[in-house]
Amino acid sequence: MTAPAYRFFDVRVVRTEQVSPALTRVTVTADDLGDMVTGGRDQRFKLFLPRPGQDAPVLPPVLGPGWYAEWRVQDPAVRAVMRTYTVRELRSDPDELDIDFVQHGSGPEAGPASHWSRTARPGDRAAVLAPVAEDNGGVDYQPPAGTDWTLITGDESALPAVAGILAWLPPGMPAKVWLEVPHPDDVVPLPTAADADVTWLIRGTDATVVDAVRAASLPEGTPYAWIAGEAGTIRTLRRHLVNDRAVDRGRITFTGYWRKGKTEEELLAELG
Repeated sequence: MTAPAYRFFDVRVVRTEQVSPALTRVTVTADDLGDMVTGGRDQRFKLFLPRPGQDAPVLPPVLGPGWYAEWRVQDPAVRAVMRTYTVRELRSDPDELDIDFVQHGSGPEAGPASHWSRTARPGDRAAVLAPVAEDNGGVDYQPPAGTDWTLITGDESALPAVAGILAWLPPGMPAKVWLEVPHPDDVVPLPTAADADVTWLIRGTDATVVDAVRAASLPEGTPYAWIAGEAGTIRTLRRHLVNDRAVDRGRITFTGYWRKGKTEEELLAELG
């Protein structure tokens, strides 16, 4: 029998940090967090949060194969809030996991995960379903053989993934990157050994990421594109790359992290 690539971890908050106006970082640990690994890049995992009034998230009774079906049939008012996040950083000695949360205001529109990140205190409990094998199926940034350069776009919701991708890219790899954020103070360092040309766009002040890519002069050679952020924006960018730039569809990875006009709960309900 093949060993599972993911496992549940009972985590607790170590500290929180306001990284920028749009991003709050929560650092968590667990007694067995040293077993967690990451494939780097845009490594994703599931985060489970307690409901208001709960000291810990109410998890499915089955924590192995079949956990999702068990979570689905739990009382929605009681079961843990479940979200998908990207590993911002996983460290050892001490064993810690950084999770970056996007802030969309302080009202009901912000969502339970944003609220939890703003109010979390050291010792608060949560849970993660996280990889224990590097080859775990949770990494989408997979440039095919023959890639000469990479194109990356994202908004604040994609910043943790973009940071992971840029840190992973080999030295000298040409990369054209466009990032759209709400505030100038959301421009954060993104260390990389790649030959990365990073353009930051301030929402409402600069051109949109779609307009910026349309107007850009792109490198010669065979590209691989990774585009993430708001679902409608991603669809428009993908059509532009395929129809106007003649990029092979198989060389584009696209992920809608959120959708304008839809809450996270509504999107989860649509997924069934």
